[in-house]
Amino acid sequence: MSSNKGKDVAEGSSRAVALAPDQQNPPPLSRYESQKRRDWNTFGQYLRNQRPPVALSQCNANHVLEFLRYLDQFGKTKVHLQGCVFFGQPEPPGPCTCPLKQAWGSLDALIGRLRAAYEENGGLPETNPFASGAIRVYLREVRDSQAKARGIPYKKKKKKRNPMKANDESSSFHMQ
Repeated sequence: MSSNKGKDVAEGSSRAVALAPDQQNPPPLSRYESQKRRDWNTFGQYLRNQRPPVALSQCNANHVLEFLRYLDQFGKTKVHLQGCVFFGQPEPPGPCTCPLKQAWGSLDALIGRLRAAYEENGGLPETNPFASGAIRVYLREVRDSQAKARGIPYKKKKKKRNPMKANDESSSFHMQ
């Protein structure tokens, strides 16, 4: 019977599903995991291309900020400068020479993925350069400047309160 198993697998029959778990291919990565891996590899390549190259263990928030600024050259979001006649207009009527940059939302998501990847690749949360206060300040400045340039204020989405949690907190307060 064991000789049939090999033959069935080779012919691609439905019995191939019965292979032992260690012989099966791992499930494909999710879109998020694929993007996180791609981002991590891109950042690693960026560090290796620095002169002199920067080891990941020597990487700090300044390297991350330089990387984010470097990425702006590949951006597709028009960000009007203060002197531009279209500054503050959400739908400008014509073209201008203002630069294309990375959108704030893209940078924010990128930092989130790199922050997770850093720790998944052995980095300590305490030394994570992607979690630095300087990165949060930079992202806030990018968000605010892009919102002003478009004339659309950024409004933070309010978190929905969990009614069960609110009840638990109020009942424990009264018990004291």
